[in-house]
Amino acid sequence: MLPGMEAVRYPDWASLLERWWRDAPEGTVLALDEFPYLAKASPELPSVLQRLIDQNRSRRLHLVLCGSSQRMMQGLVLDASAPLYGRAREVIEVKPLGASWLGVGLSLSRPSRILEAFAIWGGVPRYWDLAGGRRSTWESVEELVLDPMGVLHNEPRRLLMDAMRDTAQASSILSLVGAGCSRMSEIAARLAKPATSLTRPMQRLMEVSLVRREIPFAAPERSNKRTLYRIDDPFLSFWFRYVEPNRSRLEVGAIGQVRRAIQKDFSLHLGAVWENMVRCALPRLDLGGVEWMPARRWWGTGTNRKPIEVDVVAESVDGSKLFVGEVKLRCGSREAERAEGELLEKSRQLPFADSYERVDTCLFVAQAASAKMASKVVSAADVLPVCD
Repeated sequence: MLPGMEAVRYPDWASLLERWWRDAPEGTVLALDEFPYLAKASPELPSVLQRLIDQNRSRRLHLVLCGSSQRMMQGLVLDASAPLYGRAREVIEVKPLGASWLGVGLSLSRPSRILEAFAIWGGVPRYWDLAGGRRSTWESVEELVLDPMGVLHNEPRRLLMDAMRDTAQASSILSLVGAGCSRMSEIAARLAKPATSLTRPMQRLMEVSLVRREIPFAAPERSNKRTLYRIDDPFLSFWFRYVEPNRSRLEVGAIGQVRRAIQKDFSLHLGAVWENMVRCALPRLDLGGVEWMPARRWWGTGTNRKPIEVDVVAESVDGSKLFVGEVKLRCGSREAERAEGELLEKSRQLPFADSYERVDTCLFVAQAASAKMASKVVSAADVLPVCD
């Protein structure tokens, strides 16, 4: 705070900011939080800042504009018609934290418990804070998410209002993706719309990190025929998979009934989160002394002319080696040995495997049923520390 600044009443933003720009010492930082809402209440504010920035380029002052609405922040700073366009020196998108931090946030030590909690709450510390201190994860889910009066019961709708202009269409798309519709043609058919009309809304959902696009390993980036879409955030995926389809039951108080139904199906959701976690973590894992590129899934027809699906496929940084992995939630030592054999056979059937000088295989098991596991097995305890 500048000396005496609080003792003066400023009639408008211009007089307040001009005083700060004139008298603030070199290196001073001014942070305006929730800037989109300040600009909405005072539409002249972006233009005032533009003028002061342009007139005082020689002064070494730091202006930080913060906002939780991605749509509004991008419109105010990144839109070519906006007053502040071209003035930003750095744009920082604050992303959710990785699962490695969740154990500390919720005082959890067992990797299986951390993985389960991450599959529900994702990487937003605010959700961790709300869930902390309760007796169990599922009691927190009932109170915060399933209960219509819960703090997070309508959280996805609030997020969509901040991120999208057409929230109704975005919610419809996310509901279908959450229910298992992963292809554009399928989503369009369920909405009774041409697929071309959904290209822009889907692109926008990807831009704000609500949806991710999956294409098979080695497929061209522009490939559309084999593209799949998934909800990127674990909490949103959980909500659109379990809460949205059960809203009518929850509104009449069948919370316990819905919770039991979710728990019966939860391993499928948990498995998908664990699988994606492994793919994201692979470049940071020390496997075989090789540096690996980001991993993808692969699905298609093998050299034996039979369909094959592989959970994790990646290329080494130098392009000479191929990594092939299978992901499971839990299995015993005998199951692991059998799975390793099946994985080795799959790797031999991949149509592109022969182009590499070496193929490495590995089994990822979130929770081993036995301490005596097969040799090439990586657990959640190995993966979670690098998920930051």
